[in-house]
Amino acid sequence: MMQLPLELENYILSHIGAEDQVLARLNRDTHAKMVNGRMCSGHLQGSLLTFLSKLISPYSILEIGTYTGYSAICLAKGLQPGGQLHTIEINDELELFAQKYFREAGLENTIIQHIGDSSEIIQTLNKTFDLVFIDADKRKYLDDYQLLFPKVRIGGIIIADNTLWSGKVTEEPAVNDTQTQGILAFNDFVKNDNRVETTILPLRDGMTMLRKISE
Repeated sequence: MMQLPLELENYILSHIGAEDQVLARLNRDTHAKMVNGRMCSGHLQGSLLTFLSKLISPYSILEIGTYTGYSAICLAKGLQPGGQLHTIEINDELELFAQKYFREAGLENTIIQHIGDSSEIIQTLNKTFDLVFIDADKRKYLDDYQLLFPKVRIGGIIIADNTLWSGKVTEEPAVNDTQTQGILAFNDFVKNDNRVETTILPLRDGMTMLRKISE
């Protein structure tokens, strides 16, 4: 994961809105109890996700990769009244952890949890999504993108996290480095996908943003 100089990151954090108490507790709990706590979106990225969600004002959001629920809560803050966020996580041991914080945030009826393989669950969702956030198994980014794409409305936004992958995207990946290979395959595909407009934000580990312009 790429890091801003600490002084600069602290300056940014001191000049944006404060992290709400539920998210702050979730962030601390994740780092205290999870081996890969750095996977938690955190306040800087979370504030951007909330900002984008509020700009889009989605009625329906799909998230692939719940982890401990930080990004889901951030994205759900931009939902229209009555809207829902569907989030998919393959690790069933994380379900109750995330559920606890969804409840604390008052979102237990707004965030719908799905436990299992994203490729299977996406196909069962008979919905059209305004906003999608992909942040799970990097080897499956392209497969999941192709499965979910028909379920995104024209003008809808797809955000893919970790697409700079600690700078590994600029190097030739090792034969057994299937995570980096997955990111490269996704990045190369969407670059040439004329159904979307694409940009990449160099925030944390890279965020690719796509706007669907055609089927």
